[in-house]
Amino acid sequence: MERTYLFAGASSFIAKATARSAKQAQHHTIGISTKSDIEGMDVLHTVDSYDLEKLPAIDQAIDGLVYFPGSINLKPFHRLTADELLIDFKVNALGAAQVIQKYLPQLKRGSNPSIVLFSSVAAQQGMTFHASIAMAKAAVEGLTKSLAAEFAPFIRVNCIAPSLMNTPLAERFLNTPEKLEASEKRNPLRKIGQAHEVAEVVLFLLSEQASWITGQTLAIDGGMSTLRTG
Repeated sequence: MERTYLFAGASSFIAKATARSAKQAQHHTIGISTKSDIEGMDVLHTVDSYDLEKLPAIDQAIDGLVYFPGSINLKPFHRLTADELLIDFKVNALGAAQVIQKYLPQLKRGSNPSIVLFSSVAAQQGMTFHASIAMAKAAVEGLTKSLAAEFAPFIRVNCIAPSLMNTPLAERFLNTPEKLEASEKRNPLRKIGQAHEVAEVVLFLLSEQASWITGQTLAIDGGMSTLRTG
């Protein structure tokens, strides 16, 4: 059965991988992005930001919504400015809330609609220099649970919490053989996550196969958040 999915942050590496898998499954994709040179979406809307008033009008019903934008701002706590804290919160949490507010009417018209948000392993596991992103992503996890309760039983809301992945956002942490090897050794499965691995989980949570899953944060992190192997 063909479904229509809305991807905010359509330029992200994971969004592109999810769109490719969605197309293979004969689903329709609508992208929203601050970048215009994106392939793979059936329809693309370019915006200046994810502020509520900047988001485009979409008339058709939506069966699933994914908010992909994220940030990785790692600094010692004493060096974080108020502006940096606010930017991370706006990109990760406030943006997600505003996109959901904008397209809630379209989701209500969808078939077994589903929302997928993104957290991070750092929201549950204390990690040095991660204070800003951990705060923002913990807000996303709180938003997930709150909306899952508020929207039940009609709209499911879940969250994915990856560890470090091989994407352009994380390039500066993996751009030498030494950095890559060190990151792999920190992971219980001794590997860095790939976009297609997370994309398949996104599509599952959007699908009717996940019709009894809501209010959950799934750790897709190679065991980083729960395992100690050394």
